[in-house]
Amino acid sequence: MRLGRALSSPTRRLAASAALACVLLAAGTPAEARLARAELDRVAAAPAPGAKAPMDLPVTDARDGRTTRLGAVLDGRPVLLLPVDYTCGNVCDPMIGLSADALAATGLRPEDRRLVLVGIDPKDDAATARDRTAAIWGDRPGGPVLLVADAGGIARLTGDLGYRYAYDRDTDSFAHPAAALLLTGDGRVSRVLSPLALDGRDLRLALTEAGEGRVGTLSDRLALLCYGYDAAKGVYAPLVGRILMVSGAMTIVAIAMLILVLVRVRRRQDSAA
Repeated sequence: MRLGRALSSPTRRLAASAALACVLLAAGTPAEARLARAELDRVAAAPAPGAKAPMDLPVTDARDGRTTRLGAVLDGRPVLLLPVDYTCGNVCDPMIGLSADALAATGLRPEDRRLVLVGIDPKDDAATARDRTAAIWGDRPGGPVLLVADAGGIARLTGDLGYRYAYDRDTDSFAHPAAALLLTGDGRVSRVLSPLALDGRDLRLALTEAGEGRVGTLSDRLALLCYGYDAAKGVYAPLVGRILMVSGAMTIVAIAMLILVLVRVRRRQDSAA
């Protein structure tokens, strides 16, 4: 498994386009958006190789107002971390809803398919996070972990993860990547995924990969031998060469077992004679 993979150029362009749309929609008209092209060009989800979330980072759980550490939230299990602006209804609302649908479609146990939302706007408090998410989540079972942090904590988290965004003071809105970060149980970035293009199969494979043997079934882990992550498309695609190699190995094993059985049968017949 290769950790710290950034979005490919096509996916980064898609994320940047979604980020730009967030600012323009919030502004009302393109003329009202004040961010310069240079600022928008910096918007990306591009974690460095080996990027890891700060596990000692203080965060507040918006559900109960309790202050905890990010490491305690992960609790040694992979999570889909989605940085959001809790007051953005243009891009963030669809990202949360589609992520919820994809997680439910994985068929994994609830504890193996957790969604963690973290606010990127330090002005958003716990009540804002709860109210906004409740309206989006609807009657789906369970619910995401809702985190808020102060400005310093947000800057540290997004900086460590290579998640870059820009704030437009004139419209009080954020240009940010439409991207979700799949973290391993110890906080390493396993994949960068598009929450607007997730499906249950790909997310199940990604969580199985990030779980490093603790998530998914044996068949999921075998499937990873024949599927690889296509960063350009953000999906897991069949690896023809690896499929042929695995199929060939299985054929050789089957022939060897058949020969062994035939040899044993022949020996028994010879002994009986």
